[in-house]
Amino acid sequence: MLWKLLKAERMKLKRSPVWIAFLIIPVLPAVLGTANFLANQGILQMKWDSLWTQHTLFTDYFFLPIMLGVYCGYLMRLEHLNHNWNRMFSMPVPRGMIFAAKFLTASFMLFVSEVWICVLFVLAGRYAGLTQPPWNRIFLWCLFGTLGGMVMTAVQTVLSMLVKSFALPVGVALGGGLSGLFFLAKDLGHIWPYSLMAYGMNSNAPQQLSPGGYLQFALICVFYIAVSLGAGSFLAGRRDV
Repeated sequence: MLWKLLKAERMKLKRSPVWIAFLIIPVLPAVLGTANFLANQGILQMKWDSLWTQHTLFTDYFFLPIMLGVYCGYLMRLEHLNHNWNRMFSMPVPRGMIFAAKFLTASFMLFVSEVWICVLFVLAGRYAGLTQPPWNRIFLWCLFGTLGGMVMTAVQTVLSMLVKSFALPVGVALGGGLSGLFFLAKDLGHIWPYSLMAYGMNSNAPQQLSPGGYLQFALICVFYIAVSLGAGSFLAGRRDV
């Protein structure tokens, strides 16, 4: 049943303008980050890690939160219009499963965005004259960035379900992304939902976390995702959306 709901969500996204955001928005921080990297060689080192800090500075706190707000808002806006929630809830499936399908669809879009961001990062590094990309670290940054981003996705999916306005959840996502910078500066990035994506991507100071650090990070993300899914399923089943 969940698979059928996921297929239905995929069909709704066909020829959707949201893919324009997917293609264009990640290019902007890649260009800005690369330009900043090349313009500050007196401060930064000519290394992949330094380039990554510049890319993720713009990506994790500004552009990617906006993208997640757009993704989740668009998925829910389709149901807010023309009383589509009534049609969705009339189907013989648990309401929580409908919410889970929305979350998983947005999470898949996040994963694709992360891959596209990493591709742009490698292309930018090649343009800047760097060689031998650190593929192992890039894979970990993308993987744990996706996991941290799924926390933000889960929270935004709940918010977009409850709020009919499209702009408000996007604004909250941007504000949350900016707040992540504050919590990371206070060494609380590993527990604040809106900073987990940046923390997972090691955006401030790329480094190799210990296996225990990755495990702790994963457990925190799973906890937040489980709580958000539980809350979303409960609210979907208890109130008129």
